[in-house]
Amino acid sequence: MRSFQLNSLLALTLTISVISCSPEKKIQKSFKFAKYEKVISYYKNVLKKQPNNPKASYYIAESYRLSNRIKEAEPFYAKIKGRGSRKDSVGLYYAKSLQANGKYDEARKELDDLVNSSEDENIKDRAQKELKGLDYLARLTEKKNYYRVKNLEALNTPFAEYGPAYSNSLLYFASSRANDRIYEASGTPFTDLYQVETKGANVDLVTLKALPANINLPNVNTGCITFSPDGKLMIFARGNSGKRKGGADVDLFLSRFRNGQWTDPVAININQPNSWESTPALSPDGRTLYFSSNRKGGYGGLDIYSAQMDSRGRFGKAKNLGPDINTAGDELFPYMAENSKLYFSSDGHPGYGMLDIFVVNRSNGKNSIDNLGPTVNSTGDDFGMYLFKPDRGFFTSNREGGKGDDDIYTFVNDDPNLKVVNYLLAGVTYSLRKDSTREILPDTKISLLDEGGDVMQDFTTGNDGKFLFRVYENENYYLLGERDGYLTKRQKFTTVGKSVPLESLKELVTNITLDTLLVLDRKAKNVAFRLNNIYFAYDKADINPDAAHELDKLVQLLNDNPEIKIEMGSHTDSVASDSYNIELSQRRAESTVNYLIRKGIDPKRLEAKGYGERVPIARNTNPDGSDNPVGRQRNRRTEFRILEIGPAVKKTDDFDEEKYFKEKEKEKEKEKDDNN
Repeated sequence: MRSFQLNSLLALTLTISVISCSPEKKIQKSFKFAKYEKVISYYKNVLKKQPNNPKASYYIAESYRLSNRIKEAEPFYAKIKGRGSRKDSVGLYYAKSLQANGKYDEARKELDDLVNSSEDENIKDRAQKELKGLDYLARLTEKKNYYRVKNLEALNTPFAEYGPAYSNSLLYFASSRANDRIYEASGTPFTDLYQVETKGANVDLVTLKALPANINLPNVNTGCITFSPDGKLMIFARGNSGKRKGGADVDLFLSRFRNGQWTDPVAININQPNSWESTPALSPDGRTLYFSSNRKGGYGGLDIYSAQMDSRGRFGKAKNLGPDINTAGDELFPYMAENSKLYFSSDGHPGYGMLDIFVVNRSNGKNSIDNLGPTVNSTGDDFGMYLFKPDRGFFTSNREGGKGDDDIYTFVNDDPNLKVVNYLLAGVTYSLRKDSTREILPDTKISLLDEGGDVMQDFTTGNDGKFLFRVYENENYYLLGERDGYLTKRQKFTTVGKSVPLESLKELVTNITLDTLLVLDRKAKNVAFRLNNIYFAYDKADINPDAAHELDKLVQLLNDNPEIKIEMGSHTDSVASDSYNIELSQRRAESTVNYLIRKGIDPKRLEAKGYGERVPIARNTNPDGSDNPVGRQRNRRTEFRILEIGPAVKKTDDFDEEKYFKEKEKEKEKEKDDNN
């Protein structure tokens, strides 16, 4: 039933250049609206009379491919390969159909021909990637595989069963077992959602039942379901009526379990008009939704996206998971396991021909995409991974030897070295009282950023100020805190050197919690913020490396808070005359301002002020008149304070830095002349 997942939008928007003259309008219309069974039946009758008709073979091959039966498309692609203006794409799909049927040597030959003859760079690139994939499969077959796989025969029927999800001792799945209405894209019945009580992989068929009528609608495909950790919120996919007045695509819907029943589902705000959203999966903490979509701006076909969910069930902006995971092919059925490993299915990564299941393994800040190997994967479609324990779970496959269409399978991972370590970063947000003591700061948005500054996770603290993130060993992060009335703050955190050796662990699952805190400063005028390590050589105003490092932090703060204008204030101790110290501190303050300007801060946001020795924060001398070196050191400081809070200001692209500093030098020279 992958056809439900892949063909709704195609049903209404597919336009195509055919090899020769257009077919009859009725069949053209059927193809346009994804009634592929009608198209196949019609053109098979044409081939009985005209065995070499390329148009008929083309439409049959494409109809099989677009309804996810590319294995059956192979002989028809073989007949038309090399003919007409679409020969390169036909050649690619022919190679894919050979691969889906396990004919890897023949597929390699077709791909080699494409690489050597195609003038289409996109086709050539895909062919080269497919060739690398075949090499990868050869190496993968040699690796030890610890998965034991078994058909869940008690549950499966000759119809489709797919998309398993587990919640509160219930196994949920989609099936076409009870429908007699046919979905014209695939020639198979529509699907509904079911539930059955289960202990692990042992299902109690007496408890099997369909979800209520407000979830399963007649003559509409319903499938692919996910739940919040407490099981009281579910998100599922619905669409593909196949009718003119039916749904134009597949959308995601949300329902809550209240008063013993599921509420009427509502379409979630992540859906986009005229695009396909399906295969949802909530993260273990219930805060992130992963899903697949063919919306604009992706990498081709279906891509996997993520979106953060707030307490009201509203989602933030969807984020594409990027080119490490998404390809020119299809990526779908994401699933985030308790160990924070992302599983998904793809026909774009190196696989056995159709959809294979992959896992994202993360190490030292980098992702590797690994095929689960020939036990879990086959030349059929393998998808819908779900783990109910770290070493066992369910998935779906239409491989040979099953009971009919898609079947649900169980698996056990017997890897003797399988150890799961979950690293958690737990923190608390604070603000400072006037007496510099801390108090909890609630309702603060905390973002976990990777070392490159990209957002990985978001969290909004409650009244306890607490936040929690999943992190990985040997990585560097930033915590970004944001709250109205406070300065946005960015703070480093690292797990380097904090990992636990796997050989020391006895349990299958170990949770390691790392603690931190984040203190936000109030966004208030005329409050001084001291900068550490801003030291200058005697009688100098040059920025040394330590000072530059500290000023770079201020650059980041100013970039994170573009609405503030600040004064850079420099202070001295009481050595030398007051007038001399005023002049020296002014030069030092201007030096820090110039550094910030060169780092991209708009000059309009900055003022330099030298205070000399006039605003001490400690005694320069002791009560007996002797020198107080500690006090003098405290007084030799650089601070900033907020002068204005207004609209965001950023330096414009046409700002001429060289011209700016030349004009400042002229102003200084003129001031000297006037004083003389």
